[in-house]
Amino acid sequence: MTVSSTAAAAQAVPVPQAPPPLLGSYARLGQVFPGLRVHAGPPRTGHGWARTADFVRHPDALGKLIAHDAALGLAEYGRPLRPDVAAGFCLHRYNWPVALLFTLPWLLERRVPRIPVERVSVRRSSGELTVQPDGFACLPDDPAAVLPGARVVPDEQALRDGLLAALAEHLAPVLAAFRPELRRGPRTLWGMATDDVVEGLWYIGSLLDEEAGAVAALELLLPDDERRPPFVGGAGFRPAKRPDSPSTWMRARVSCCLFYTVRPAEACFSCPRTCSNQN
Repeated sequence: MTVSSTAAAAQAVPVPQAPPPLLGSYARLGQVFPGLRVHAGPPRTGHGWARTADFVRHPDALGKLIAHDAALGLAEYGRPLRPDVAAGFCLHRYNWPVALLFTLPWLLERRVPRIPVERVSVRRSSGELTVQPDGFACLPDDPAAVLPGARVVPDEQALRDGLLAALAEHLAPVLAAFRPELRRGPRTLWGMATDDVVEGLWYIGSLLDEEAGAVAALELLLPDDERRPPFVGGAGFRPAKRPDSPSTWMRARVSCCLFYTVRPAEACFSCPRTCSNQN
């Protein structure tokens, strides 16, 4: 083989390309948790899709979203949910997956997207999200730092601060929209959001065999001895003492998810309304 033909053959060999920033994390999420799929692209409407920007601004659209959870509750528990409980379940089922759009790239790629509510849509019936990030923050040594939309921050603490700011920017209008339906104050709502941020990444981290890393990262993000408003409380991890616990760690929730109102005998072991979280 001649030198020129060798060079041509080398040029014909495809070079593996890294996925675009953030999308690698979303792909891994779908692999370990098929019940949640993330698509890159603008928000969608129709065929069961709901744009976040619509339901945070229009009570009728929010009412339709909550009605989905009310119907699920009736089918699963055999009796109607209290309206505030249906709204609480709906808020949790929004916050938990959407928070992962921010926290999972932070954990796996050390990148933090900015995602305003105008750039997300959800389809609850199939467990799908669309997301169109408005840039991302990263560290100086990140190869993606030269890409369009990258915002370089100096260190890990700045990246953590950016993560909390990006989460708060997205969640604030969502919590404000849900507040009349839940009939609870801002502190309780931000406590619910804090729990969803922490427990979502903790759970997915365990599926990725990254539980120890997720717990350590969350303890730095939300330290127990430091307030990080508007978030309420710290990550709150401690060694698990229950012999049947599937995890090395446990935590007491900051807020109550109100599951006890439909199944009192099956209240969450980590519920702040029960004593079992001390076991």
